[in-house]
Amino acid sequence: MQIAVLGLGYVGLPLAVEFAKKYKVIGFDPDVNRINELKDLIDRTNETNLPDLQTVLRSVGDLGLEITSDLSQISACTVFIVTVPTPIDKLKRPDLSQLIAATKMVGSILKKDDLVIYESTVYPGCTEEDCVPVLESVSGLAYNKEFYCGYSPERINPGDKVNTITKIKKITSGSNPEIALVVDRLYRSIITAGTHLAPNIKVAEAAKAIENAQRDVNISFVNEMALIFDRMGIDTSDVLEAASTKWNFLNFRPGLVGGHCIGVDPYYLAHKSESLGYIPEVILSGRRVNDNMGIFVANKVVKLMIAEKKSIENARVLILGFAFKENCPDTRNTRAIDIYRELISFGMQVEVFDPWANTDAVLSEYGFKLVPVIDYNYDAVIIAVSHQQFLDLDYYKFKNNGAVVFDTKSFIDRNYVSGRL
Repeated sequence: MQIAVLGLGYVGLPLAVEFAKKYKVIGFDPDVNRINELKDLIDRTNETNLPDLQTVLRSVGDLGLEITSDLSQISACTVFIVTVPTPIDKLKRPDLSQLIAATKMVGSILKKDDLVIYESTVYPGCTEEDCVPVLESVSGLAYNKEFYCGYSPERINPGDKVNTITKIKKITSGSNPEIALVVDRLYRSIITAGTHLAPNIKVAEAAKAIENAQRDVNISFVNEMALIFDRMGIDTSDVLEAASTKWNFLNFRPGLVGGHCIGVDPYYLAHKSESLGYIPEVILSGRRVNDNMGIFVANKVVKLMIAEKKSIENARVLILGFAFKENCPDTRNTRAIDIYRELISFGMQVEVFDPWANTDAVLSEYGFKLVPVIDYNYDAVIIAVSHQQFLDLDYYKFKNNGAVVFDTKSFIDRNYVSGRL
């Protein structure tokens, strides 16, 4: 068995490394720079154990990892695992362009009896309704007669060094009962936490979609409570601390909700639901609350500055953190950008500091440069992400120099802050 992993990002690279410990794996990514960096043991995602990567890249024989941007190099493989991003567009509709492009690539080299497994997050039915027809059309082969499919949704948690890929139970599925067992055995060979074999592909797709939709709705509830308590002059953290003394209280925390999963997957589920004639009110209302939290934070900071009789126009503001979550470099769909844009609209001079995020990636996607260093002379400071390094900053000095300090994560001592979620 030779396995090809298409897409060597946050999901594909760790997966390829684990499979390469037991099988012959070829990792494919069209980004030549990404391939060259990995050959030099540079991983911008910080998701891979570099000694493991070095070991599998040097392995020879029937196991190990080869990496390439040449599609022809994976043509002899018999299992193709697709791990490309599935984002949303500006109108918050599913963007399947990268998924379909990867499917066409696989279709162009697909052979009789090959197996194609998708890990990208999609709406229920996408694999068989959107991807399979492309595979059939490009390859000229018949589904479930001459080639087969599986779906095993990724469960990578960026930045988490405890719950790594092998320690998270994996959902598996296949296009028929026999192939489902093949897919399940394949993943069970590397996932120490075990697998869960779903009855069919659509169930596996739906399970992935609701995992993040459920978390999104729960966070939206506490975010809405934070908006209410702000009007009441009540500290949300105090309320949650008191409420969490009950054994069955779900202690979610308010904050910005971004990233490639929680901030995206609910829209995939909603899209499919709407196409079937049902408008999912709970999911979409939760999304509206969470999508507006960055604007709320920015306006709250402006109000706090006005209360301190600070000039708003040309005020110097520092945003601490731009990644979508703490202690990871992933800036995809970060909602810190909402704070930045809202403050810019007030005519402020906004600096963003993030020791984890890649400056070039931020410039390319969001159009501004992160600052490499900071000082303590700001009119306002906003903690948007709770990176561990930010605990070392002198918040007393910020405040003593006249800054309004707002903590979106209830991350630092409340004596240093002017407001928090």
